[in-house]
Amino acid sequence: MTVGPARRRGLSSEVADVIREAIFDGRYAPGAPLREVELSEALKVSRGPIREALQSLEREGLVRTEWHRGATVTALSVQDVAELDSLRGALEVLAVRRVVDQASDESLELIEKAATAMDRADTPHEMVRCDIAFHDAVYAAAAHSRLTQAWQAIRSQVHLFLITRVNVSTHGYLEQIREEHRDLVAALRLGNVDGALKLFAEHRRHAFDVLTSGPSGEGG
Repeated sequence: MTVGPARRRGLSSEVADVIREAIFDGRYAPGAPLREVELSEALKVSRGPIREALQSLEREGLVRTEWHRGATVTALSVQDVAELDSLRGALEVLAVRRVVDQASDESLELIEKAATAMDRADTPHEMVRCDIAFHDAVYAAAAHSRLTQAWQAIRSQVHLFLITRVNVSTHGYLEQIREEHRDLVAALRLGNVDGALKLFAEHRRHAFDVLTSGPSGEGG
């Protein structure tokens, strides 16, 4: 069997990166239309790469396409929120157990560094990026390639989940997230797996409660 040469990273991938970042920055809110003509004019590329980029983002879960509406930024349903929360929880249980059991001092330092970076976040969207980066560090420290792949498969959707959460309420959000992650780092360093799992579960629950109950459901 013969195969052709590997394709270089194409223009559509670069376009997908730009649109993804615009979604993560809040420039395109959940439910916002992503019109090919407007994107083509704004990015100064033909509609082909735009269409391919939107298809790629749809596979990530960031975009939804309906024949009568075209492409829009995914607006998470109640079921989406519940499924993401439960799947994220299942993955984190394994990640936390592995970090507590066998993470190196260097890996723990990288987790702590990711938490410390939150001190410099001035806006909710910056904080969401820091939150995702913290969990990237946790999965990296778990040293389990298939677990990391499973996290990468839902990473963009979890990012959207957290953006949706801050769109509901930002009251006390920045300091709350800093404090929660300082506690998570301390629990991992202590090596108490039950305590760490409890804190990670509480951290997830706070975001879930805001999304399912509105601002009144926000935890401390």
